[in-house]
Amino acid sequence: MADKTEGTRISLAFLELTEFPTNIGQKQLDDVGVLDVSNNRISDFKFLERLPCLHTLILDCNHVQSHTKFYPAPTLHTLWLNKNNVTNLTIFIETLVKNFPKLQFLSMMNNPAAPSYFNGGTFEQFQDYRQYVISQIPLLEMLDDKKITPEERYEAERVYQHKLRTTVSKKKRKSKSRKEIKVPMRLSDSGDTSS
Repeated sequence: MADKTEGTRISLAFLELTEFPTNIGQKQLDDVGVLDVSNNRISDFKFLERLPCLHTLILDCNHVQSHTKFYPAPTLHTLWLNKNNVTNLTIFIETLVKNFPKLQFLSMMNNPAAPSYFNGGTFEQFQDYRQYVISQIPLLEMLDDKKITPEERYEAERVYQHKLRTTVSKKKRKSKSRKEIKVPMRLSDSGDTSS
């Protein structure tokens, strides 16, 4: 018998779905804890609103992109997004943080924004990707296939806090220097030609 806290598991994988089925009753969805919709063509995730107990969502091989709109799923802690088309990591991670505040396990392997040896990324790109994601998602325990160590979290937060401070500082200096520039009036523009 399944643990009541785990909820039910529904698999809709490999069905060539372009959207979440509407013929599943709300009473059934109220208890869903694990949803596997991998290997479909889903790009609209409004259905997340109908899953109040969802804690694990498997979206491997779908049409997830950087600007995909997710809906809040406050109980979600595990998200698999392998083999999608996420290209802009910053925008995508901001969306995840906003909609999935309890996210602990994230896998984004084989997305353009998640460089690794498998998709032509360098070790430095891989490290930067990991550090950025770890620094942005405070409860994250595992990224892709690797557990996050306390040392890795410390380094990620150190690096990205430094980058954040540097960027803010540069913007402040640029803004301040714009305010200090005074454009002198040109006297010759008054039409006076008596020099």
